[in-house]
Amino acid sequence: MSGSPVPSRPAVLTVPVVARAIGRRPWLWATALGTVWRLAEPGWWRRAPHLPLPNDHLWSFRMITAYGRANAQPDVEDIVAYL
Repeated sequence: MSGSPVPSRPAVLTVPVVARAIGRRPWLWATALGTVWRLAEPGWWRRAPHLPLPNDHLWSFRMITAYGRANAQPDVEDIVAYL
């Protein structure tokens, strides 16, 4: 259906934060790609927004366990420490 809005995905909002976290740290690029590969939901390329994002339930669980709420956004320092 054309013109339909992209579904709201909590992990989509984190893409710019992750890009900023690793953009100036080339030594983390390979690790980040491997992590994206492992966390990406199977068949991600078939669904909008066509990004290798984790499953919504997994992402919510990870944010709840790390920050205490499902709609939390990780800090740049936390992303670098994780990688």
